[in-house]
Amino acid sequence: MIGRITKVSGPLIVAENLADVEMYDVVKVSDKKLIGEVIELRGDKASIQVYEETSGLKVGDEVVSTGAPLSVELGPGLIEGIFDGIQRPLNVLMQESGARIGRGIEVHSVDRNRKWHFVPVAKVGDKLVAGDVVGTVQETSVVLHKIMVPYGVEGVVSDVVSEGDYTVEEVVAHVGGKAVSMLQKWGVRKGRPYKAKMAPDYPMVTGQRVIDTLFPIAKGGVAAVPGPFGSGKTVVQHQLAKWADADIIVYIGCGERGNEMTDVLREFPELVDPKSGQPLMKRTVLIANTSDMPVAAREASIYTGITIAEYFRDMGYTVAIMADSTSRWAEALREMSGRLEEMPGEEGYPAYLSSRLAEFYERAGIVKVLGSGDTVGAISAIGAVSPPGGDLSEPVSQATLRIVKVFWGLSASLAYKRHFPAIDWLTSYSLYDDKLESWYSDNVAEDWNALKQELRFVLQEESQLNEIVRLVGVDALGAKDRLTMETAKSIREDYLHQNAFHEVDTYTSLNKQYKMMKLILGFYHEATAALSDGVELNDLLKLPVREQIGRAKYVEEAHLDKLDEIQRNIKKEINALKAGE
Repeated sequence: MIGRITKVSGPLIVAENLADVEMYDVVKVSDKKLIGEVIELRGDKASIQVYEETSGLKVGDEVVSTGAPLSVELGPGLIEGIFDGIQRPLNVLMQESGARIGRGIEVHSVDRNRKWHFVPVAKVGDKLVAGDVVGTVQETSVVLHKIMVPYGVEGVVSDVVSEGDYTVEEVVAHVGGKAVSMLQKWGVRKGRPYKAKMAPDYPMVTGQRVIDTLFPIAKGGVAAVPGPFGSGKTVVQHQLAKWADADIIVYIGCGERGNEMTDVLREFPELVDPKSGQPLMKRTVLIANTSDMPVAAREASIYTGITIAEYFRDMGYTVAIMADSTSRWAEALREMSGRLEEMPGEEGYPAYLSSRLAEFYERAGIVKVLGSGDTVGAISAIGAVSPPGGDLSEPVSQATLRIVKVFWGLSASLAYKRHFPAIDWLTSYSLYDDKLESWYSDNVAEDWNALKQELRFVLQEESQLNEIVRLVGVDALGAKDRLTMETAKSIREDYLHQNAFHEVDTYTSLNKQYKMMKLILGFYHEATAALSDGVELNDLLKLPVREQIGRAKYVEEAHLDKLDEIQRNIKKEINALKAGE
């Protein structure tokens, strides 16, 4: 069916004579074959958001429907890939059009010519259902790519190719009379099916002390990282990508500044994966959508990213998806809504903002995947939010907070004091806390939760005492309160502050976190007892062991017995004070 353009308004065009198209169908616009997506239908008129620059389009230009929704190609070749918002590989686009992406370039997302070494798993006569593994491809040194039976296909395997090198389009098996190749397609707006969703009950360990201890995220959980400019959102996302307990990383730069995205594209290939010693890119997919690209493609980039994540989840992997930032996506929705002349909601955002954000985050979770076995896969989604001026009462932050269960609120004042990660311990929260308590007490230490609560209590106490200190000065406080202030300072500087660029401090195991908490709170308990025995506070604060507690975070994971030694030193030095030595 061929329609004609009747109106051009920036990235939005209206075309008539398109009575048979459906919502979210992909269309080709003008002789330049620009890619667009139908977002509104009125009679035979369709409103289309164009994912490319629309300058030069005019009324009367052709619009041709493809009859298919916006889809991504899924198969070997995704890992280590760097794509734009509609899954066009940037390296191929570079070859085709140079440094600036040309218009109307059609390229395959997955390389059709490259051969992959296929190892069959299924045998002739096996009865397979959707999600079962036909064979495997060692895509990178750390990712084994499982070739699965596509959704809607089941039956007996009539033939399977022998082990060897094949392209993604070559048929590798026949299941139930249907040909199966290594390549699948999937519409991005429709979540991939699964058997059942499960309750997340174990944490995704990140190695970041403030996160793992105070505000943990569960595997299959959703978190938001809101914060003003310069508060360290991107570094937090980088740290999670590098250290989080996930098999696959999908990083979406959605409407990011060009220089920030360049940093990501330069840094990620150089980062070394601590688990395998290989480059981090060996288990990463990058989607780059910069702020100068057409706004409509921002929405596509989010959906493209989550669909790729679901594909690897279906193989039984744990996937962490970073969306940086969802605020820019919301801005794109606002622009398109304004051009559609819809009734604006709060601050000009469309009324459906909350439901669109929910659609994205709801596709995360821990699930039993399709297939004959009981394989479990998980997607943990972490979205950065960039509220203007750090104002968390604005609609995007509020809509996100209603959906996510973990809130890592970044504070401009902490960032200004060079305290990183600048996660504010007074405003942040994790609703997974209760569910994960039993896991921590079973797998780390029985008193983990008690120590954590006490840590929080001391920080809370400090914030209340700060009010008094501002009014009358620290000297007006009693010895017990001054000790609380000093302990809180130690928690802040020696525990919660973590240097992302220090080779030892960048990652802290749960065991080390536990021992560090015990050191700080052990000193607090012993010092409190010593005060009641008449020991002077200043003498306690001058003890050499305090310096050792402060430097505990730089103790390597292989030498954690040194922390036990510091623990013994605390008792020894305080007992010596009591004895008047």
